[in-house]
Amino acid sequence: MGTLKMKLPELGEGIFEGEILEWRIKQGDSVVEDDIIAEVQNDKAVVELPSPFSGKVVEIKVAEGEVCTVEDTILVLEVKDVTNATSENVVENKEPEQDMASTTVTSAAVPPSSEGIQGKQTIKATPSVRKLAREKGVSLHLLTPTGKDQRITREDVLAFDKNEQNRIATTDIDDAPIGKNEISKKEQKIPSSLPSLMEEALEERSPIRGIRKVIANAMVKSAYTIPHVTIMDEVEVGGLVAIRTKAKSFAEEKGVQLTYLPFIVKALIAGLTQFPVLNSSIDEETNEIVYKKYYNIGIATDTDNGLLVPVIKSAERKNIWAIASEIKDLSMRGRAGKLNADELKGSTITITNIGSTGGMIFTPIINYPEVAILGIGRITEKPIIKNKEIVAASMMNLSLSFDHRIIDGATAQKFLNYIKQLLEDPRLLVLEV
Repeated sequence: MGTLKMKLPELGEGIFEGEILEWRIKQGDSVVEDDIIAEVQNDKAVVELPSPFSGKVVEIKVAEGEVCTVEDTILVLEVKDVTNATSENVVENKEPEQDMASTTVTSAAVPPSSEGIQGKQTIKATPSVRKLAREKGVSLHLLTPTGKDQRITREDVLAFDKNEQNRIATTDIDDAPIGKNEISKKEQKIPSSLPSLMEEALEERSPIRGIRKVIANAMVKSAYTIPHVTIMDEVEVGGLVAIRTKAKSFAEEKGVQLTYLPFIVKALIAGLTQFPVLNSSIDEETNEIVYKKYYNIGIATDTDNGLLVPVIKSAERKNIWAIASEIKDLSMRGRAGKLNADELKGSTITITNIGSTGGMIFTPIINYPEVAILGIGRITEKPIIKNKEIVAASMMNLSLSFDHRIIDGATAQKFLNYIKQLLEDPRLLVLEV
């Protein structure tokens, strides 16, 4: 009999932290090996966490809503068979374990020694930790890392920032003599609690967490990294409407729900083959353009929990029916929270369809590290001039946002023109397949 410290496992390649969304167990519960005990949100998806052993829950170390890093202890189990556990995981005595968070904070608050991170060429920290450091005005070079493999943690930044604030506050109090008149003035400035209570009644605060937190971080990174430019155009899609209407009954026989999106995916891929820079990314470290010779199309999907971007892998190898089926499957499982991490990564360009909710024109934000995103508006009937006559036509709005560091406006417009040509006469798509 012994206790096993369960640590947060690796959640995916390049993912070093996760947020505990929900514990499915509580202290005192018995669990069986491979039982799902928690849901963890990482930068890509919600991951179900299985129990590594059968046993009894002694202590839950991380509360719901808290972010922890890989190898942090998140749970303590009492197990009968500890032969397969490592010596680090098994604790034979029953001494209460010191809280990891407090240990980390205490270590981080100590001023960095000459053997700390100063002088090292590489600073190990996740993007979220670096962002927090920037917000707090804390230089990562001043911190002593307490995480695994000399990695700077969120607690390191917060502890250092708190230590600095306390030092400054103490210095201000010691160095600035305060007279009686000044004290009375300061006392007079203390606001009444009544306005505060009124504000609390009129406002409600909710923590940014889970998928919403991931979306927020991704949007900020994209907006502040990529110089966005958006061009907008409209395309006459009467031919597309006709061919989709004609094929709808045939699609139903195949068990496929045929929308306009699969046609747009095929037109997009055809455009990318002609303008490969839009199917690339920038390697920020080497300052190189990475051209992708494969076409993984992200489909922005609205769910009750927030925006997800499932990916159609190797879409160039799939026909209209296969793409339609995959879009339906990915969107349904995305809304049900059943997508795995692999299905949410690896896209080379993204399509976002605001038309499905009635939108027409917008400025979509690029799904970093991609360099372009195609926005689709709703199809509306409009009067246009055709052969010198005013006729009603089915018109669709397109919005293309692109990375102006490597894509010029003329190139982006030519790319959009090519897509328009295929959507105006979808029979041309047969030649592109």
